Amino acid sequence: MASLQISSLLSNSFLSTPSRVKSSIHIPKLPTPISTSPNPKPSRKLFEELNGFKHTTIPIFQDNNPSTSKATIQLYAILEAVADRVEMHHNVGEQRDNWNTLLLNSINMITLTAASMAGIAATIATSGAPLLALKLSSTLLFSASTGLLMFMNKIQPSQLAEEQRNATRLFKQLQSHIETTIAIGNPTEKDVKDAMERVLALDKAYPLRVLALDKAYPLPLLGAMLEKFPEKYSPAVWWPNSPNTKKHHGTKQHGKKKTNGWSEGLEMELWDVLEVVKGKDMKDYEKLGNLVLKINKGLAIAGPLLTGIAGLGSMFVRQGSWEGIVVVLAGALGTAVNAFEHGGQVGMVAEMYRNCGGFFQEVEKSIRETVEEDDEERRENGELFELKLALKLGRSLSQLRDLARKSAYSRAEGTATDEFASKLF
Repeated sequence: MASLQISSLLSNSFLSTPSRVKSSIHIPKLPTPISTSPNPKPSRKLFEELNGFKHTTIPIFQDNNPSTSKATIQLYAILEAVADRVEMHHNVGEQRDNWNTLLLNSINMITLTAASMAGIAATIATSGAPLLALKLSSTLLFSASTGLLMFMNKIQPSQLAEEQRNATRLFKQLQSHIETTIAIGNPTEKDVKDAMERVLALDKAYPLRVLALDKAYPLPLLGAMLEKFPEKYSPAVWWPNSPNTKKHHGTKQHGKKKTNGWSEGLEMELWDVLEVVKGKDMKDYEKLGNLVLKINKGLAIAGPLLTGIAGLGSMFVRQGSWEGIVVVLAGALGTAVNAFEHGGQVGMVAEMYRNCGGFFQEVEKSIRETVEEDDEERRENGELFELKLALKLGRSLSQLRDLARKSAYSRAEGTATDEFASKLF
């Protein structure tokens, strides 16, 4: 009987369980889908949260204009190439700076060692094998230092390093310009063409257009190295010509109200500033560039000449002879000349003047091309152009206008301006 009662109780409890279970379980309501499409896609944010990614806002360029989208993609491709150029020129610049240090130290040590051997040979009394060994060693070392010095003077490692430093800076400048163009939005095919021409000289119809950065500051040495000892100083040119670009020459109406931030006073101000740039800055750097070029040529000839004389004289050294004095003096002077030329980096100074002269020529070109454009709407905004020019010259807007007034006053009085346009160089 007891077993029957227990079984009846168990059966009654099992029969009543589904109702209690059903009442105790609460199924959460599913969220209402946002998308009403038959196959909704999960959002990017939900995907990143489920996979443990940190949520970041990624700007996405959206434009329905196919030409604009194509121009943007092309600018991004050019930007990648420019960023690679920056790294390449930086690495090559460091390598060539190391060349200058290592070659300078090696040549000076070889020359001093050879001069010491020649001096010892002139003091020993024996005339056998020891004297012959000293004389041969001294001659070989002087010959080696002469050869290395001629090679070093030919390539001018300090000048090569300065070229790469300038190229790195200018490529970074181009990189920032492209990034700004993309950030402002709506780039055009003209922006793409200008960026390409600043990197490469593409127009084969104009062989004189070797003015892009790759030509102005070449990476290789063989067949592409710039002439280190030209006949005359010439500024660096790294911007492309625009021989196919035709200006819009309309009929100028004097007294007509200017647009796009331009006015008659602003145009006159820019011409006055340009007069100072041409009359003071460009002439000063041309004079200094020619002077440093002559000094560098003289040192490049004197160094190998002195070590060569020492090498020839060391073959005739004997005890108490005057040849020993000549050899030691020539070796010491050759070491001093080499240390001054390459330790003082005279080639780097010449390249610095060349680059600064190119900077002022670029300023002149930008002012002329902008102001000579008759249609103000086709120009860059006048106030923005004035601000950029002031920043290039290291001046404030008020200082730039004061400079223009001084230039106009000096021209009216027939005197020269006693102030340089740039405060940076």
